[in-house]
Amino acid sequence: MNGTPRPPADGGTPPAGNGTTARRRGRPPRAESADTRDRILAAAREEFSERGYEKTSVRGIAKAAGVDSALVHHYFGTKDQIFEAAIEVAFAPALNAPNALADGPLDGVGERLTRFIFGVWDNPTTRTPLLAIVRSAVNNETAAAVFRRLVAAQLLRRVAAQVDLPDAELRAELAAAQLVGAAMMRYVIKLEPLASADLEQIIARVAPVVQGHLTNP
Repeated sequence: MNGTPRPPADGGTPPAGNGTTARRRGRPPRAESADTRDRILAAAREEFSERGYEKTSVRGIAKAAGVDSALVHHYFGTKDQIFEAAIEVAFAPALNAPNALADGPLDGVGERLTRFIFGVWDNPTTRTPLLAIVRSAVNNETAAAVFRRLVAAQLLRRVAAQVDLPDAELRAELAAAQLVGAAMMRYVIKLEPLASADLEQIIARVAPVVQGHLTNP
């Protein structure tokens, strides 16, 4: 009959009619791989930022990216691995902090590092994903472990490598604790008067403490 599509000669599945396109499952062609991976990663960052670690699911990330859940696992593995990949991108600006140590005299390293870190937090573009990371790490031990691993491997060890004194790793961790603690009180907990204090005033008070951790005998 004229209205009935004829099956293909090889006995395969007939094509969908009326322009209907089935949802793509499985792996995309190689040419689309990079774009698909970037789209999944962007969706993951958005989901983790809006929902936090516990309320974000692989299925939700896949739906937001417009792909099958199997593709999310293919590119990133487990939910922990997706979270780590997502926060690594969001945390990338802070990973440039070790450069602040090398860019100038040793007696000014505390101010340079403090100014750099608070500059990252004070910028709305970089602050929003950082807030999501910190909140996830505070509320969920799995997210906290991923965050610690990222910070230790990619930030603190690089800072410690530039501190030519005994207990370099401890010094770097104490300096980071001072900076992260002050940033959380200002931007996450929003404790007054710290939350509304002038940024230059905060830098002037925090920088000498950071300097002491990194360079005092």
